[in-house]
Amino acid sequence: MHPAQPVYLSAPRVRIQSADFDLANEIAELRAGDGRVGAVCSFVGTVRDRTAGTAGSISSMELEHYPGMTEASIEAMIDEAQRRFDIFGARVVHRVGLLQPMDQIVLVAVTSAHRGESFQACEFLMDYLKTQAPFWKKEQTPDGARWVDARVSDDLAMAKWGLDAPNLPVSG
Repeated sequence: MHPAQPVYLSAPRVRIQSADFDLANEIAELRAGDGRVGAVCSFVGTVRDRTAGTAGSISSMELEHYPGMTEASIEAMIDEAQRRFDIFGARVVHRVGLLQPMDQIVLVAVTSAHRGESFQACEFLMDYLKTQAPFWKKEQTPDGARWVDARVSDDLAMAKWGLDAPNLPVSG
């Protein structure tokens, strides 16, 4: 008979919400009671303040998602991160709704025994979110509103993980 593996209770791995989040609280919940954790890597994305009158300035951003589908998609990518990297836990919090310059948009946090695995898994999840997660982003500019597509640079980042990146040119 094998000794039972420890069970670590935690909050949901994925949350889509309009409310802001607190980085310290999210990380504390992610690593709560898990003595195996030797490393935590996190990424917080924010709305850049591009209202200084420059070309392409953005006064606000609105994010939409498809409830249920978005969470399931991100959960599947966290499962993939756990297959690829030796990590203990991951948390993704993504905001939706109307956001202003300097607002937090997204948190990706990962725990592991060692920093390398956490760094890689965090980058992998963020690359996925930028290109594959079902969010729709609309920016308000002096010229009006515009929907934003994934950039080729984001797709190149995703392609390094061996996953499809739909905005890359097809060769052949």
